Amino acid sequence: MISISKLLFDDEYFGDSLRYHHASRGASHGTTSGSGPVVVWNSTRTCNLNCIHCYMDSEAKKYSGELTTEEAKQMIDDLADFKVPVLLFSGGEPLIRPDILELAEYAGSKGIRPTLSTNGTLISREVAQRIKDIGVGYVGISLDGLREVNDKFRGKPGAFQSAMEGIQNCVAVGQRVGLRFTINRHNLAELDNIFDFIEEEKINRVCFYHLVYSGRGNQMIQDDVSPEESRKAMDIIIRRTIDFEQRGLKKEILTVDNHCDGVYLYLRALKEDPDKAQSIKDLLSMNGGNRSGIAFAQIDPLGYVHPDQFTQHISFGNIRERKFGDIWTDLSHPILAGLKDRKPLLKGRCAKCTFLHLCNGNFRTRAEAVTGDFWESDPACYLSDQEIGLVQ
Repeated sequence: MISISKLLFDDEYFGDSLRYHHASRGASHGTTSGSGPVVVWNSTRTCNLNCIHCYMDSEAKKYSGELTTEEAKQMIDDLADFKVPVLLFSGGEPLIRPDILELAEYAGSKGIRPTLSTNGTLISREVAQRIKDIGVGYVGISLDGLREVNDKFRGKPGAFQSAMEGIQNCVAVGQRVGLRFTINRHNLAELDNIFDFIEEEKINRVCFYHLVYSGRGNQMIQDDVSPEESRKAMDIIIRRTIDFEQRGLKKEILTVDNHCDGVYLYLRALKEDPDKAQSIKDLLSMNGGNRSGIAFAQIDPLGYVHPDQFTQHISFGNIRERKFGDIWTDLSHPILAGLKDRKPLLKGRCAKCTFLHLCNGNFRTRAEAVTGDFWESDPACYLSDQEIGLVQ
């Protein structure tokens, strides 16, 4: 994640303590040298929507073999032993699991910050209050546009209205809530509307995701934004973040899954405010770029451990058979070992980039989806050869 709010204005939110920390440098198994990674647990594959870019390829049906309540609590115990700071409960739609809030509360009791990634359609006022009462740190609700645009992406009429009611219910009980928005050619024009929406609805946070070619998203490569459109999206995000700050509206604004966003922000600041540019560069250096396989992990509904939620075709082991910490520190798997020290393995533009230490090669799954080579350049890098120092 790239915190635009932190980089531009040094605003401090919970996640910034994990992303921008001196102890992050050299950490090989977690967010810092003294902690484990942030873990996403896709608690179920079942979902009540049918999103066209779903990396889980979820449907509204029951899937067999998913972790039981008892197995999930044992997993949480193991994560706590490994000092995992945050457990993100995701899906499918996690609120379909009848035990999900029990498990979130259990994670909190073990010193792990529980957060929730949901489509929002099942959050009644009562559910919102329960989420608040058990101490869920943050609820991220997926929207990919307003009304008709969102419903088209979600594959169900009325999905936007139901999600909006879920958002309003969270706001009403004082639960921290934010939006998750995946940028693509079909909703690029919605960006300004999304900023208007979070202001009107008093939403705390928004994460703008770049499309990753995984699951059903693998069929949307042709729908991804061009380099020029990526730059346009970033310009809008930067402009609106600055506008919020100037008007005293404290909103956490982040971009996700494309670490060249940070470099783009740095290069922009370099022309306008060199001191600010240096501050941005220092923070990006602490962050170290993409850290899938290091500071970020995913556990799927069946208990298999992956480097992130988009790379589920590569598994390092199963938590039913070994503790998470033992799996995460076992370098016998060449991909896990490579991710922990990937710079020598990278190819193409990534290998030669001046800003490799800030980006760390970006997203490997996109590179593999387009080229067939896990270590090739990420095709979603929108910086020019001149900007990254390949030509003068």
